[in-house]
Amino acid sequence: MLEIRDLTTSYGPVKALDGVTFTAARGKITAVLGANGAGKTTLLRTVSGLIRADRGNTYLDGLDLARMPAEKMPGLGLAHVPEGRGVITELTVEENLRLGALGRADRSRPADIDRVYSLFPVLESRRSAVAHILSGGEQQMLVIARALMAEPKVLLLDEPSLGLAPRIVVQIFELIRGLVESEGLTVLLVEQNARSALSIADIGVVLDLGRLVAHDEAAALAADEKLRHAYLGF
Repeated sequence: MLEIRDLTTSYGPVKALDGVTFTAARGKITAVLGANGAGKTTLLRTVSGLIRADRGNTYLDGLDLARMPAEKMPGLGLAHVPEGRGVITELTVEENLRLGALGRADRSRPADIDRVYSLFPVLESRRSAVAHILSGGEQQMLVIARALMAEPKVLLLDEPSLGLAPRIVVQIFELIRGLVESEGLTVLLVEQNARSALSIADIGVVLDLGRLVAHDEAAALAADEKLRHAYLGF
């Protein structure tokens, strides 16, 4: 589904990614883990076209994304939910959702809104509310739901648990797992909370200073005590 091959990205003289290669399998959650500065967010930003790679390629179902502009990605089946949520607080919940369909040729259809509301009932109950009154967890649900309005094949999620209470984190992670099982999405999940990420992921990728240091089934990484202590903090 999503193949990342020899991806290298720099900020000036500093290599943020250095020859990263792995594949995110169709219909699976691949968790990208590592300490601050490991290159996790840079990886997602490079894949989604927000940053240009120095070298390497990213393929979505065989299509080379390396020189595609970021605004074309939703139409190709790739949606990126960046760190920090980023709802348009002056707009209503439903207006935020409709923005997510702008990259599609057919824009928003009523059925799309209904489908998303069926996945996020709390948003349907707040559909006419301005987004700034939503809780942090509700805003996180909104940005994920907005990304789904583009009907993506691949969903890039950057730190969806950031700043949320533990019980809300559990809800968000259960929601992500449910989306994969019900919608067949491929998810590339960047998370600082490695323990929680591995609990819902199928595959784990560990980065350290821009380099790939581990790539295995999530359960195997969670069971590797030496790796956990060295790179994952638990």
